[in-house]
Amino acid sequence: MGYHVGIDLTDPDLFADGPPHDVYRYLRDEAPVYWHEPTPNTPGGEGFWCLTRHEDVAWAARQPLLFSSVTGGSRTDGGTLIEDLPVGLAAGVLFNMQDDPRHQCIRRLVTPSVSPRRLRQIEDGLAERCAVLLDEALERDPCDFLVDVAAELPLQAIASLLGVPQEDRHFLLEWADATLDYDDHNPGETSIRSQKAGTAMSAYCARLLETKRSCPTDDILSIITTARLPDAAEPGGPLSDLEQHMFFHLLVAAGSETTRNSITAGLLAVMDRPDLWEDLRGDRSLLPGAVEEMLRWASSTVYNRRTATEEVERHGQLIHPGDKVVLWWQAANFDERTFADPHVFDIRRSPNPHLAFGAGSHFCLGANLARLEVTLVFDGLLDRVRSIESAGPVERTRSNKHAGFRHSPVRFHRVSD
Repeated sequence: MGYHVGIDLTDPDLFADGPPHDVYRYLRDEAPVYWHEPTPNTPGGEGFWCLTRHEDVAWAARQPLLFSSVTGGSRTDGGTLIEDLPVGLAAGVLFNMQDDPRHQCIRRLVTPSVSPRRLRQIEDGLAERCAVLLDEALERDPCDFLVDVAAELPLQAIASLLGVPQEDRHFLLEWADATLDYDDHNPGETSIRSQKAGTAMSAYCARLLETKRSCPTDDILSIITTARLPDAAEPGGPLSDLEQHMFFHLLVAAGSETTRNSITAGLLAVMDRPDLWEDLRGDRSLLPGAVEEMLRWASSTVYNRRTATEEVERHGQLIHPGDKVVLWWQAANFDERTFADPHVFDIRRSPNPHLAFGAGSHFCLGANLARLEVTLVFDGLLDRVRSIESAGPVERTRSNKHAGFRHSPVRFHRVSD
């Protein structure tokens, strides 16, 4: 099951109008372990394996010894992007590009900051922030839902949890957009905009981390800068300066990017189905299931790459140590083998074993926070909004890594109108 002419999952333009469902369906049906030959768009000019079925993606994600987030075989570089990143500078240093035991040791440090108990403590404050954002958005006619609400609430939340002053939060958004988008460059490349953003973000991070070291509080960055890992972390002791910097960069991106895209995708889905909005207004107990369906539908993180550490056979294909293996979460979340009518947005879908937050040891640290933010936004909208309509074209990000939006103009019709 080798190369299929016309398939190029490294071309961001393939994702310009949303998920490439025809390509995913072909791969799931005909080539569940697919060797993707390099194309002119492929970083490094190197091929890789694609897993697209739900069962296979979940299986690989739960095999961290077999599929490393750092590197494998004789490969010197690695990481979780299709393009190789240098081990010791990115792979093995970024929290999401580490293997156990170090990954789990750092995870245990920060898990209490996003635990259900901690989220209950901040829920009222987040709800108040959300109410203000929604009331302000409803005053605009129309509003840009992505900018005014979907991006703003997660940004305020992650700034608070990290210990970033609220007046600085929009810098974080600008820097994250510039470094994550492929608007002006292709995967594996940089642009002047992304380089400038990376430099500015690093300088800000250095100043902020120094403040946390000298005056720690109860935020995540204070925990990271003052922590001492056990010897089991290999090595023990404080996190390196680079690890601390990388942790900041990661949480800014993860905390601001993925949730806003899930919120926006959820709104667009219910806007296309006014009957579902009426159902939710009439029965608020449907909201938790609707939130899970929004997360599946959005599949904001399109893929994560791993590197094989041993020889393994799957569906008759032999994967060798050092081979790149890409887990296409988005394809898995629309697998007909797992989800009945996956291309129907169904707020009553049960069970809904989506992989929007990944699986295994790298399951998203902020999953509970993301669910809370999505719930608060839609709970608030259901209180205020009778119906929703489009007010202009939706602008998506150009990326095969993050299924995102930049603008989503909508018009809300109030309950009181």
